[in-house]
Amino acid sequence: MTPKYDFIIIGAGSAGCVLAERLSKDGRYQVLLIEAGGSDARAWVKIPVGYGFTFSDPSVNWRYSAAPDPGLAGREAYWPRGRVIGGSSSINAMAYVRGLPHDFSDWEAAGATGWGWDAVRRSYETLERQANPDTGQEQGNGEIVVSDLTARMHPFTRHFLSAGKEMGWPQPEHMNALPPKDSNAVAGEGLSYVRSTLRRGVRWSAADAFLRPALKRKNLTVLRNALVEKLLLSGKRASGVRLSQKGKLRDIHAAREVVVSAGAINSPQLLQLSGIGPAEILKQHGIEVNLDLSEVGQGLQDHLAVSHFLWANEPTLNATLGNRLGQALSGLRYLLGRKGPLSVPVNQVSGFARSKGSALPDVQVYCNPASYATLPNGKPSIDRDNGFLLCVQPCRPTSRGQISLKSANPLDAPLIQPNSLSTEEDRRSAIGASHLLQELSQRPALQKVIRAHRDPDILEMDDAALLENFRQRAGTVFHASCSCRMGRGASDSVLDARLRVHGISGLRVIDASAFPNVTSGNTNAPTMMLAARGAEMVLEDTRNAPQAAE
Repeated sequence: MTPKYDFIIIGAGSAGCVLAERLSKDGRYQVLLIEAGGSDARAWVKIPVGYGFTFSDPSVNWRYSAAPDPGLAGREAYWPRGRVIGGSSSINAMAYVRGLPHDFSDWEAAGATGWGWDAVRRSYETLERQANPDTGQEQGNGEIVVSDLTARMHPFTRHFLSAGKEMGWPQPEHMNALPPKDSNAVAGEGLSYVRSTLRRGVRWSAADAFLRPALKRKNLTVLRNALVEKLLLSGKRASGVRLSQKGKLRDIHAAREVVVSAGAINSPQLLQLSGIGPAEILKQHGIEVNLDLSEVGQGLQDHLAVSHFLWANEPTLNATLGNRLGQALSGLRYLLGRKGPLSVPVNQVSGFARSKGSALPDVQVYCNPASYATLPNGKPSIDRDNGFLLCVQPCRPTSRGQISLKSANPLDAPLIQPNSLSTEEDRRSAIGASHLLQELSQRPALQKVIRAHRDPDILEMDDAALLENFRQRAGTVFHASCSCRMGRGASDSVLDARLRVHGISGLRVIDASAFPNVTSGNTNAPTMMLAARGAEMVLEDTRNAPQAAE
């Protein structure tokens, strides 16, 4: 006998894990969560610096590549995405950044009514639990553990904070007292230590925060290593899914709703495979058009960042992790007490700043106390000599790309076209952010610890050279979003403000693809917030509507 489910959730990533917990918590509904990947019980998933090794691991990663991008000198960017329980929250850099208030004002202006800063701030506060891994202190009742790792940051990071002060940037206080005062609290300009989704020296993914506790409930079922190939439709209503698992196809039906939470790449791909999307694309691949919804896959946004490495005249993380003995001792420290350099992400200092003439923070700055590279096999390689990284990222790009099918085969990766730097505004932003990087590297606090600049030397570049450097060297920081965005109607978006697909009942998309525009910083926190609010909407609408006919 085929089990009956009220809700089917596709994707056990940052959003899907939140939805599974919230929709099963009521107890009245049978919930099915489907994940294409397997277990997250892997050492490099759990160890904070392990994301350097999961970055290209096909056992946990979709390992997508974008199409040649004219805006980036024709380069093909690598786009890792989590294919594992926890999704990208199991392989990301663990930075917890809410975004800036004006991001959400812009969401509302785009038609996402009810998603302004005051509303989402309350959701964040409910979801968060602030923690200090060294004192064991935790404050708050939320599922998302946000750790203050100040005491574990590398000593070299003090130079970054000093340089930020010399730039005139505010520096939020970081004390062991809770609640912490940090960039998420002030939600504005300033450079500070990164808050991270870790607990007691171990990654705290969406699976740890939400899914694992929910698995105790009898009304939640999780299918792993199961690929949803298409949505099942009854007229203009979503009625279930067709999935493949262990070489067999299965149709599973949902009495109430199907929720697509497969991420900014796979969610639009699945809609298009199901005949929901731009008719021209669907017909090109012989897919029956169930709904000509032109914006499916359109509006893709991401953040681009340009990094420069410098050699240092005092020890950085390279002194410890750049040699076999240091690696072995660091591993031992971690095994014995979950401490040492392996217990802290490499991304240690970050914040928001204003480029020249900007009224609002428009650049995210990253400062890492290490220099490293990614080898052709995808493995990380940290330099033996002492070095560090300075990086800038324009916060709010205006360029829009698209996700479309390469074929009607669900196993084929979709076509990712970022259209980077396709607007004059984005080209100006790239130059403005690069000037900020030039200025930061010349602050006295950094000048005294710089032994040498590595090629190319950004200090020698004028505006034209800075833009060309950005085109040649900038890369994604893996914040794909907006490809099934909320908006006013079918002509300008895929979803309404309650995350329902225009023109199809019983179907929502709840993940980063629903963002009307990319938020100013890292996207994991906004994705979990969106999923929590989306779950509330699903339950509210379910209580206010009769059960769908079976």
